[in-house]
Amino acid sequence: MRAEPAAGREHRLAPEVCRAQLARILNSADFDATGRERRFLSHVVEETLAGRGDRIKAYSIAVEVFGRDMSFDPQTDPIVRIEAGHLRRGLERYYLTAGHDDPILITIPKGGYVPTFSLRSQPLLADPPTPVVSAVVAQLPVRRSPSRLLLPSVLVAVLAAGASVLAWWWTSVRVGAPETPRVLVESFDDLNGTHAAAAIASGLRQEVVSQLSKFKDIVVVESAAKGEDPSISPARFVLAGSVNLSTDAFRLRVRLLNRADNSVLWAESYDGGLKVAQLMDVQTDIARNVSSSLAQAYGVIFQADANLHVVNPPDDWAAYSCTLSFYAYRVGVDAESRSSVRACLEKAVDRFPTYATAWGLLSLIYIDDYRFEFSGDPAESAAALDRALAAARRSVGLDPVNIRGRQAEMVALYFHKEIDAALKVGKQTLTINPNDTEFMGEYGERLAVSGNWHDGCQLIAEARQKNPGSGYYDVDLALCSYFSGDYSQAAMWINKSPFPSNPVYHLLAAAVFGEGGYKIAADREVAWLNQNQPDLVKNMRQVVSARLARSQDVEFFLGSLRKAGLGIAD
Repeated sequence: MRAEPAAGREHRLAPEVCRAQLARILNSADFDATGRERRFLSHVVEETLAGRGDRIKAYSIAVEVFGRDMSFDPQTDPIVRIEAGHLRRGLERYYLTAGHDDPILITIPKGGYVPTFSLRSQPLLADPPTPVVSAVVAQLPVRRSPSRLLLPSVLVAVLAAGASVLAWWWTSVRVGAPETPRVLVESFDDLNGTHAAAAIASGLRQEVVSQLSKFKDIVVVESAAKGEDPSISPARFVLAGSVNLSTDAFRLRVRLLNRADNSVLWAESYDGGLKVAQLMDVQTDIARNVSSSLAQAYGVIFQADANLHVVNPPDDWAAYSCTLSFYAYRVGVDAESRSSVRACLEKAVDRFPTYATAWGLLSLIYIDDYRFEFSGDPAESAAALDRALAAARRSVGLDPVNIRGRQAEMVALYFHKEIDAALKVGKQTLTINPNDTEFMGEYGERLAVSGNWHDGCQLIAEARQKNPGSGYYDVDLALCSYFSGDYSQAAMWINKSPFPSNPVYHLLAAAVFGEGGYKIAADREVAWLNQNQPDLVKNMRQVVSARLARSQDVEFFLGSLRKAGLGIAD
């Protein structure tokens, strides 16, 4: 029997099954698409399922989905073609990550905008529960050669059992998801009422959406389409703005509102010139500043949610709160807080095993167990590092572009002495979201301590300038100043650092004060280390070598500790 072509197969799938798959894609935080692209996908899917696929053209999409007027000309305005390309890439990425086991494939073949629907050969057949699978389905092989297609008779048999199989699949996989802040980016107001002002307002808004969307721990949505129910997955935050033009410049005023009470959480103004050669760069810079201010760790959204008290929080909010508590812990990095945050994150990934961010943060906690706890038991330290690397890879496996997972993988690889691999991960990750200052600072530290002090310390300084909320930057800048020979500057940075209970803080302080000739301060640090961290002092060379990659840096640091008064064997 001849294999049925794709066009024939798509009509065999029940519309409700295709709509369920569409809903799964649109509700996934891993579907990297703007609100307009999501409306694009919904529109073409619904038109096709309604039997109107032949009416789907660039003109109809522009008018019905994008709100263009009747004069739209697809020959001169490529907006539909561009958005379709973005949408195809978003679907490809989704099916490579969160949707790798989804039973239904929705694709938009190049050369047109009509979607196709096809049934995967694997996910519905891999270990389904015995009571709901028919004998025909149970006898099908789990794997197929790429050149073999499901025959029509077999497809009919699968679909005959499809209702019960899909019912099990959706209920077993959709067990809920952790809370994710949603930000509605409204259209920016044009205060001049001119075509030029409207174009700049639209361009700024689209660039802000693009830059905000790089932060995967928030969901960015655009203004609701006509007829869309605003009560479905409502955004808790609203970003609004206005653009005003003068003769040769524009001003963007933008503000973030708490949707619950319309209170203003943050407001800022940005100015830019109108020269064509500079306009795109200016828009990008402004959008990066807005996104960094709002969405990064210790940013406006984090602060708003960290200060929000939820009585008897449901599981989704409790899991999200664990990520907030991680960043609160990182402000002081004390062992007591680390223990409670670790337990919270372990509970979160147990409840939500596909929560990539929680796995990444849990890995970073395990790394802190390794680098800040000095038990004197090498096996215990190695086990903590192995747990860290496993959790990091679990995070990246769930979401290949999750920044916290990739950050954890980079640091774990570094301490595993796989330094080239760690720096490769760091370089790749910085291109995914160059606005994430938490990662920028960590990657800068990895570069610096691996021997590239110049580039690494520049990144650390840039991270602190954009986000002074993390005391980590002060410690790193103290290390940078120390290795550049500026010991007074190093002492200034170390005195600003808020980590009095952290042993590595005292270790660096002893080196800085010892090399800089600050005897009283050096004596104080040595006394603290001898009293509180005897295992660290005993294994000083091993501790320092684990952190500094170059032997000359290790020896210089140990020499400074000797000057401070610590007894270290040659």
